[in-house]
Amino acid sequence: MKTINKLVSALFLFIVSFAYADEIPPAPGTASKNGIGGGGPGAPASPIDMYVILLSVVAIALILFYTRKLKSQKA
Repeated sequence: MKTINKLVSALFLFIVSFAYADEIPPAPGTASKNGIGGGGPGAPASPIDMYVILLSVVAIALILFYTRKLKSQKA
């Protein structure tokens, strides 16, 4: 049973790592994808976008740390 749980968890992490949100449509009056219109590229959707990989690595590290800490306290 433990192997199945590990496989499901790994599959879930693999699928989630490739999931991306939809593109935010440009505001009216800004440049479109075909280059017609004025305006610059604009700001990113959110400031977290730059650190998604770093945040996910830190989250996984914290999960592993506290899981091992909990296991050592139970033993």
